[in-house]
Parts: sequence; structure tokens; C-alpha cells
Amino acid sequence: MHFNSLRIPYRQTGAFSKIALDYIEQSGSLTPFAAHELSADGIQSAIEARKLFPTNREVLVQELLKQYYGIDTTEKVKTNIALLRQEGTFTVTTAHQNNIFTGPLYFVYKILHAVKLAETFKASFPQYEFVPVYYMGSEDADLAELNHIQLGGKKLEWKTKQTGAVGRMKVDKDLSGLIEQIKGQLGVLPCGDEITRLLAASYSPGRTIQEGTFRLVNSLFAEYGLIVLIPDNAELKRQMIPVFEDELINRKSSAIVNKTGEDLQKSGYKIQASPREINLFYLEENSRERIEQVQDGWAIVNSGKKLTQEELLNELNGKPECFSPNVILRGLYQETILPNIAFIGGGGETAYWLQLKDLFEAYKVPFPVLLLRNSFLFVEKKWQEKIAKLGFNATDFFVSEQELVNRLVSRDSANNLDISDAINEAATVYNKLAKQTATIDKSLEPHTEALKKTAVNKLQELQKKIVRAEKRKFAEQQHQVHVIKENLFPGGGLQERYDNICWYYAKFGREIISRLYENSLSLEQEFVVLAED
Repeated sequence: MHFNSLRIPYRQTGAFSKIALDYIEQSGSLTPFAAHELSADGIQSAIEARKLFPTNREVLVQELLKQYYGIDTTEKVKTNIALLRQEGTFTVTTAHQNNIFTGPLYFVYKILHAVKLAETFKASFPQYEFVPVYYMGSEDADLAELNHIQLGGKKLEWKTKQTGAVGRMKVDKDLSGLIEQIKGQLGVLPCGDEITRLLAASYSPGRTIQEGTFRLVNSLFAEYGLIVLIPDNAELKRQMIPVFEDELINRKSSAIVNKTGEDLQKSGYKIQASPREINLFYLEENSRERIEQVQDGWAIVNSGKKLTQEELLNELNGKPECFSPNVILRGLYQETILPNIAFIGGGGETAYWLQLKDLFEAYKVPFPVLLLRNSFLFVEKKWQEKIAKLGFNATDFFVSEQELVNRLVSRDSANNLDISDAINEAATVYNKLAKQTATIDKSLEPHTEALKKTAVNKLQELQKKIVRAEKRKFAEQQHQVHVIKENLFPGGGLQERYDNICWYYAKFGREIISRLYENSLSLEQEFVVLAED
């Protein structure tokens, strides 16, 4: 298996937000919202800042060892966990919820980006060690976002009545049934049985979703030394008690992040995350509900549970695992427990992290270098051949289907479809008439201008009709463009936000992970097209 790799600017894809594009292009308007440059100098700066922060490495290592107990992993992972005890070791982190079976393709891309960055930093700063980390967002309770994958154009959805944090939900008959469906769909492909065996071994009945995700990610990426961290952990959260107490009593984060959001809006950007008055949830086995301050204390929404201040703080100190940060405080928790220097996120994540620097400064926690995650477009051989037959290349397909058809018709038509010269000539004639009539009677000039406008408009309409008539002759090619576009950009969006890795694993085997790893970028921040040769 071989892929040709082509890199293009993110802006050329037309698929990323203004704030994400301006950030990776290092726009001066975003400088106040980032702590470090997106460069090797920025990494050095982040390392120096991190050195001054007292990360509790011993607790981190002990909890990781507990999480890996009984897990078959690699010596490289074990070495990386041990390295975290050393002051000269830093992490490169990406975070994502525990979508079933890894969810969309970019889940894999984010992880491999962390691996590649850690290796790049080691080469640039050999005096330090760098460890890639996948921080699992297993406390997310948005089941509708995490309970499905797209496979071969078909949506496979886990329908469960379980509630609360998805990571704490249990693998049941319905989820096992989905694995059987995947086996039926992928079994005809060379490595279909291999990937479904891997899914079944990871998501065995009775395990939690976070345990299944942990095992699957470990199976796919342990050879690269990736550490998987489940932050739904009492001892790790114990380190956040002072911050969580301040949030509950003083509600400081809301004002800070709102102010930063206002500053971003003044700079012309849309804000990604809106803080609540209290940015913590109360997490129990089957629920994750907001905490609100009420007249006579604090209430857990939708539970009927009310607490006085003394009861609330007793709960926090006795059961810190019951307190779950939302998007505003999650990053602060991550950067407190990890010796992290760089964070990899998607466009939306990058946007909301740019709202958080002042919050980090308020709590004296180092803010990492932010990187937009790697992005890929897979072009399998059959699509590559169809694209070539139409006289295009894969990068042409980032424009709209209509634009592609227009290009095809303009390029291949035997007729001269462009009447812009005639339109310009007509305008010139009316301009001359306007001057001529103006010498006779000035009041005739507006009338002549109106005639010109009418004539030009009619000619422009004629141009459109000519193109439409010619397009009808290209119906087959137009159909081919549509089919290719739908397969490379399903639903009009990026492939990586739709497809799941299982299809590609079933076709190419574990080697697909190797090819992605080899073509993953580090600090370059470009979009990669992989065309099967």
C-alpha cells in the first residue's frame, strides 16, 4: 500500500473558521489571547514556564499505573509512564470524548499528531523527554454526539437508555450487537475480521465505555508510546479542590472568560464557549447535572438535592470525583495534573482555548502552546482514477460541485461559451452614445445609462443560458463529479468529520495507522491529501 502525499494551506480547503485560520497564520489580532508563539521558540517558552509549576508527578504516575493495571501494553508505554516522574519530562496532549469505536476519523489524526509532535520536540530539545498523551473526555454526557459512527455511508447508532456520563455507561447487548453489524459489513474486506475482533475484545460486555475506549486506543497506539489518561479520578481531581471551591463560592471563572470573549468579539471573532455562573457539574453513577447557587445554598439541577455551604465543601473534600468541570474549567484541570507544554485541538477547541488564557493566569497555571490538529483527506485508488479521468486532481475537489462543473464545461466545451468580450463591447457602445447624447441634451445621459444597464443585464442572462445549455451536454461528467464529491466530502463536509477508521483498517489493516503516522505533520499546520497510488 502506498499513498502520495500532498500538502495544501488550510485556507484553501474552505472548511475552517476565521479564528482557526488566523491563529495558525499567527495573525497579530490573536497575539493577546495566546501565551506562546506557534513555533520552536514558543515551545521553548512553554517549557520554561512549565518548569516553574509544581506538577504532582508522583500522583500522576501512581494513578496511571492503576489505570494500566491488567492492560497488555508496550514497553514504550511503560517507559513513558516512568519518565513522567522526572522533572525534565513534558507531555504533548490531545483530548477527545470517548466516542464509541473512536467516532470520526479526526480522533485518530489528533492522537498521531501528539505522537509526531513529541518525537519532533525530542529531536529539537534532546535534553528533555516528551510523552504523547490522550486525555479522555469520558465525563461528557452528550450521548447523541458519542453514540454512533458512519460506516460505508450508513449510520450505526447505539440505542441505550443509560444516562449520565457516557464514559461510565456499560457495554450492553445493543453495543455488542453493533459490533456484529460491523462484522457483517466489513467481514468481506481483507482485515475486516481483525478490526471487529479488536472492537469485541475492547468493548466486552459489562465494561464501561471509558474502559473499552482505553483498551481500543491502547491497542491501536501503544507501539508509539501513547499514554491514555482517564481524568474521571478522585486522586487527580483532589488537586483541583482549591479551584473548584473558588468556583463554587466566588464564581470567578465566568467574569474572566466573559471579558476575554468580549475582547475577542471586538477583534472580529465569534466566541466558541459561553461560561455559566458555575462551571461545574455534579457527577454520579447515572447523572451529570449542573450545580447552581440558590437562595438557601446550592442545588443539583434535576435531582432535588440541595446543599448548604458546609455540606457542599464537605462533599468536595470528601468526594472530589463527584465534581466534573465543564468546557471552561476542563483545560485548567488538564494542565494542572499534566506537565504539559502543547495542546492539540480542532478548530472549535482552538477557538475556545483562546478564551482561556486570562483564566489560566488568574490561577497561575501555565498555558500551553496551541496547535490545530492535523487533517487528512483519503483518496482511494478508485476515486483517484475517476478524478484523473475527468482531468482534475484531488485538491480541485475542495471547491463546490457547481464550480467544478463550471470549470469542466469551460475547459472541455467545443464552443466558445464566454461572451464577456461582447458584453464589454456593448457597454463601450453605450458609453460612447452617452457622451454623444450628452453634447446634445444632458438629460439624455441617464436614459442612455439605463439602456446600457438593461442591455448588459440581458447579455449576462444570455451567458448563463449558454452555460446551462452546454452543461446539459455534460450530464455524465456532471454525475461523476457529484458521485466523487459525495464520497470525498460526505454530506458536504470534510471526510474526517464523518467517516470512521474501521473502514480503512478493514481494507488496509494496521498499516493504515503506520501510513497516517508517517504522513503526520508536527508544527507545519497544513492540510494533507493522501492519494492511494
